[in-house]
Amino acid sequence: MGSTDLALLSSEAYLEGRNVKEARGLVSELCRHFYTLGWVSGTGGSITVKVHDDAVPKDQQLLVMSPSGVQKERMVPEDMYVLSADGSFLSTPSQKPYPHKPPKCSECAPLFMKAYQMRNAGAVIHSHGIECVLATLLHPSAKEFRITHMEMIKGIQGHGYYDELVIPIVENTAREGELTDSLAEAIAAYPKATAVLVRNHGIYVWGDSWISAKTQAECYHYLFDAAFKLHQMGRDWSSPSHGLIKELGTVASYPNHMNGLQMPVKRHNEAGNPHWSCILLDIEGTTTPISFVADVLFPYARHNVRKHLTDTYESKDTQEDIKLLRAQVKEDLEQGVSDSVSIPSEDAGKEDVIDSLVANVEAMIKADRKITALKQLQGHIWRTGYENNELKGVFFEDVPKALAQWHAMGVKIYIYSSGSREAQRLIFGKTAYGDLRKYLCGFFDTAVGSKREARSYTEIYQSLGVDKPSQILFVTDVIQEAEAASSAGLDVVISVRPENAPLPEGHKFRTIRSFEEI
Repeated sequence: MGSTDLALLSSEAYLEGRNVKEARGLVSELCRHFYTLGWVSGTGGSITVKVHDDAVPKDQQLLVMSPSGVQKERMVPEDMYVLSADGSFLSTPSQKPYPHKPPKCSECAPLFMKAYQMRNAGAVIHSHGIECVLATLLHPSAKEFRITHMEMIKGIQGHGYYDELVIPIVENTAREGELTDSLAEAIAAYPKATAVLVRNHGIYVWGDSWISAKTQAECYHYLFDAAFKLHQMGRDWSSPSHGLIKELGTVASYPNHMNGLQMPVKRHNEAGNPHWSCILLDIEGTTTPISFVADVLFPYARHNVRKHLTDTYESKDTQEDIKLLRAQVKEDLEQGVSDSVSIPSEDAGKEDVIDSLVANVEAMIKADRKITALKQLQGHIWRTGYENNELKGVFFEDVPKALAQWHAMGVKIYIYSSGSREAQRLIFGKTAYGDLRKYLCGFFDTAVGSKREARSYTEIYQSLGVDKPSQILFVTDVIQEAEAASSAGLDVVISVRPENAPLPEGHKFRTIRSFEEI
């Protein structure tokens, strides 16, 4: 838009127009409603929405924000502030007589602006609901809140019933505006999150519209309340079983998908064997033969990369994949990585862009590079293969039995693979044994760091809510990964499977040939 258009948006006639008036009325109505829910009592909490106008680009639409220090249940449209897209004040409320305080825009304004700028949000809700506060105290040192297998997770953008919902938690500060940097860091670190929790304080929730933000906020409050009540019942809200385990010394059963037998589940004995709270599993060479990845998945991605990019070029996922690949290839060219090919600008023809993408992806696959840009694209290609029944996850025979047994014992099972989280969910979701994701609590990929660096395992440990890293057992077939995890304090065993690379002599780790040995 030109300067004339921007001047029009700030004109008195526009500010008094129908779209702005409707947005003012909407925010005051939502404030009154949220007051009845206990989200904005004591003048706490706040709400902001974009002024919807089809004639104005979304990133330039005006913003309406509730004021600070005002009784939310008594708010009226005239109490609202109107801001430009960059946060400049265009309209402020008039001073009311005693005992009202001078008008002041919400102290959340800088935080709201981060959601608008970094997520192109259409609305942001800040709640002080007690459920949000309690959710941050279930594990007082945890950096994340996690929950899975709850119906209301489906109300959170991009999530389904079987998915693990992960919400970052940042520490509270004395003044609201001082949270701005930590909230921005959390938004950047969790690209799929639509909320950030603030310990001992509340939650910020955003959506592409006020309806999306409101719906998700209601679902978040429900899920936090459910987690707290499950905690009171002694059950684990972050586990698919929600803590429904048998008492020590009794026999639990789980379905054997291959022959229908019921098998006993035993706790670790009292002879000194540790009881792990979590088991962290590698995939290739640990749960799954290397040949499946090398001879089935990689060739499938390589043979279908051009078709996938052509068929889905305009989709949001593929455009995000292309953006990541552009950044990676730019870095590769600067560092002189062989076989890297410059990708034409977005103004170039679709076919030229795809040709260069295919050349780079094929070179990355050939070099077996463990980079996020490649892994994310491969995951999306494999998703199509699984959906079309052209692919099915392959596992060693002892794996499904062990997953079911550990799950029945209340042990949390996580996956850490160089493949994307998308690819991990796919391989466990469609198998000859059914959907194995019901036994899993979450997935980690190289977004937390390289599997050969100790700090990656420290990051995982700190996010799982255990008291010490030794409560996590990591199972892998790669000696460098075992050494990194061990350096971070995790307990480690090495999986010795057919096709796996030989281990160096004199290594210090226990080895297993079947999960039955764990």
